[in-house]
Amino acid sequence: MIGYKGFDRNLKCQNFQYEIGKEYETEEVKLCRHGFHFCENSMDVFNYYAPTNSRYCIVEADEVAAETADDSTRVAKKMKIGSEISIQGIVDAFVKSILDKVDWGNKQEMNTGDCSAATNTGDWSAATNTGSQSAATNTGDWSAATNTGDQSSASVEGKDSVAIATGYDSKVKGALRCGICAVERDDEYRLLAIKAAIVDGKIIKADTYYKLVNGEFVEAE
Repeated sequence: MIGYKGFDRNLKCQNFQYEIGKEYETEEVKLCRHGFHFCENSMDVFNYYAPTNSRYCIVEADEVAAETADDSTRVAKKMKIGSEISIQGIVDAFVKSILDKVDWGNKQEMNTGDCSAATNTGDWSAATNTGSQSAATNTGDWSAATNTGDQSSASVEGKDSVAIATGYDSKVKGALRCGICAVERDDEYRLLAIKAAIVDGKIIKADTYYKLVNGEFVEAE
């Protein structure tokens, strides 16, 4: 099973020293007590290791126990520490997992008109809009709101969801612990920058619109 694991800056977890590329094995497994822990949902690693001073890796887990936690944490007898992954990589992996699970026939609200709105309330769903001056909003958990229109917005309210806006002068917002991703374009619509972040309530405020200016998130009206 492929998963994600967080560490401190020295690649330690619970005072156990790990190394990239190494394999580990134990005989005893008990969720939150014994064994090698990891998260199936990439975003859940932030529950245990905050982005400010932590490192993250993709892992391969074998002989995974059937026990599950409130989030996606699992425990295994065997684990191989794979490549290190950046915070943006964590967000990208989460976005991909959401889009891969969406039932595009039944759980997508899609709109292509200008000055229009696409809204979805279902879990594991997608709200997509491609029109200019439009809005894509999703209130379901583990969901995505995507907008490619110019001067448009994307927002999410559900747990562990992602808002993505890729149009000119676009903006994004999310609830606490959601992900946001925005781009910056010049007046000729050429891509200048792209950035993703987790809504932590400190650096990135919850339920607040942001856009990119000079490659950094700034609050937007």
